Amino acid sequence: MAEAAGRLTKLAEEVLGVPLPVRIRAWDRSESGPPGAPTLVIRNRRALRRLLFKPGELGLARAWVAGDIDIEGDLYGALDLLAELIWERGTAAPKPRRAAALRILARPEVRAAARELVSLVGLPIPPAPPAEEARNRRGPLHTLLRDKEAISHHYDVGNDFYALVLGPSMVYSCAYWAATEDGGATLEEAQRDKLDLVCRKLGLKEGQRLLDVGCGWGSMVLHAAREYGVRAVGITLSEEQAVFARKRIAEAGLADRIEIRVQDYREIHDEPFDAISSIGMAEHVGRTLYAEYARALYALLKPGGRLLNHQIARRPITDEEAYHVDEFIDRYVFPDGELAPVGRTAGALEDAGFEVRDVEVLREHYALTLRAWVANLEERWAEAVTLTTPGRARVWRLYMAASALSFERNRIGVNQVLAVRTPESGASGMPLRTRAWQG
Repeated sequence: MAEAAGRLTKLAEEVLGVPLPVRIRAWDRSESGPPGAPTLVIRNRRALRRLLFKPGELGLARAWVAGDIDIEGDLYGALDLLAELIWERGTAAPKPRRAAALRILARPEVRAAARELVSLVGLPIPPAPPAEEARNRRGPLHTLLRDKEAISHHYDVGNDFYALVLGPSMVYSCAYWAATEDGGATLEEAQRDKLDLVCRKLGLKEGQRLLDVGCGWGSMVLHAAREYGVRAVGITLSEEQAVFARKRIAEAGLADRIEIRVQDYREIHDEPFDAISSIGMAEHVGRTLYAEYARALYALLKPGGRLLNHQIARRPITDEEAYHVDEFIDRYVFPDGELAPVGRTAGALEDAGFEVRDVEVLREHYALTLRAWVANLEERWAEAVTLTTPGRARVWRLYMAASALSFERNRIGVNQVLAVRTPESGASGMPLRTRAWQG
């Protein structure tokens, strides 16, 4: 048999119609491709069987998670080179992608390539998906049960693993690198600055009551109670997060001022709050329920109360109804998660009755945050693998590195939207000076 790497390179270039920008090293130790480029290591034929049965992103994701393929060299550089060929081809809508795929498969050279791939694979037995894949999701999207299962898939993978990746701050959302131009900041300092920025935007004062929707490991409620003297309720759907947050709060001596609940935002029926923070939670809500989400938070605020909604956004597309979630993200990272353009988010908040007062874009900040998380993971890789599974650690490394590039390339963004439940009198309570919270 001819060297596998050369055959695979030829196949890939025939299907893609462009030269392959990375080197390939195959299971027979053969290599092919541009010298000095990052190397795609194909460890076994099982990787090809995964691609044969699930062509495209899902097959590649399964091969990556299972360890059938790897990247040798600069991971960011390799993903940047491959992005145009894999993740950014035909992202506008699934129907055009299917039609384009059918046209490609009808080409004689592609049919010949498929036969060649089968000859390389051997018996085409479909490998089982890696255990880390979210499967058998029950019921319609975004029911209370299904949302709880989706959250558990992502967050209940071990608090020690998250502590390794996130660092001492235990904040799993975009940091605020305010000090970068003045000499730099650590990840922990940048996360503290983000929490404080949220508190200042909300105008928190001693004795006020704060609701933190999607409270994670309790960092926001801890900061708000300790630094601003508020009473706080944090809600999460993750049992592991709740246990961890309660322990931190008890150790800080703040159990009399902070309550952590395992509860869905749709199940809260408390007296109104003075302020609500929702940091990195709204991505889980879903398009069909976003209006309900906005109305629920509006109803939970006192007149004059403020909402800070910190949310990842995607770029608008021509046919919004044709939007689809990347298969890798949906199966391995955030099951059932959906992103919306910032304009749609602001519109939904306004439709619910809010007055949108400020929108701040933090896109570049998230790229820096993700690179810091990837560095933490890579630095302590052996420990990370023992804390979870090799496949799970590989999922996190790929999704965080790819996401960093997506933020840097303006494929996705992240925004803080400050909104007020303005009373009928029109007295919003907002400062006259624009962005007074910036000092």
